Amino acid sequence: MGQKINPLGFRLGTTQGHHSLWFAQPKNFSEDLQEDQKIRNSIKNYVQKNMKISSGVEGIARIKIQKRTDVIQVIIYIGFPKLLIEGSSKKIEELQMNVQKELNCVNQKLSIAITRIANPYGHPNILAEFIAEQLKNRVSFRKAMKKAIELTEQADTKGIQVQIAGRLDGKEIARVEWIREGRVPLQTIRAKIDYCSYTVRTIYGVLGIKIWIFVNEE
Repeated sequence: MGQKINPLGFRLGTTQGHHSLWFAQPKNFSEDLQEDQKIRNSIKNYVQKNMKISSGVEGIARIKIQKRTDVIQVIIYIGFPKLLIEGSSKKIEELQMNVQKELNCVNQKLSIAITRIANPYGHPNILAEFIAEQLKNRVSFRKAMKKAIELTEQADTKGIQVQIAGRLDGKEIARVEWIREGRVPLQTIRAKIDYCSYTVRTIYGVLGIKIWIFVNEE
């Protein structure tokens, strides 16, 4: 079961919740879904272009969107607060204007809030960005995976599994390599599993990164 279904969707309603909260008529559903994607892409592009830190990691764990009739509330969960907190008022206003321009909506007000998360390397999205940056710099994939596991252990997690697929280290034949540390019970719904699927473009081609992190069990 753990290899055939998204771990987040598998646990909706038990240990996981939706990252987008809104209701829409069937005829408007696709438009609202595309609007969510525009919001997320606009925020990530802004952070990547203007506030990238020295390690190359954007530091966005997740973006939560809540929609009402007249307000779109966006909450950015970020691991490295200096990306947006320093000079926060101006940066958040500029970010808000960019997203508003991208959406081109007049009837709804946009509200963006920043929430700092503890232990950023305990979140798979941030960890995947770290591995991707290492692979772009031609670091060995085994070394990158081991370093990622060391960072996760410092974040007090119970287990992690990292998988990388593609032309690893520039070899002609693509393959899949993975490493696991601790417990990762993918078949148990009670287990809270954070999951991320990330694509990175290298000089050898496209590599796929998947990360499962076992947080706790309810």
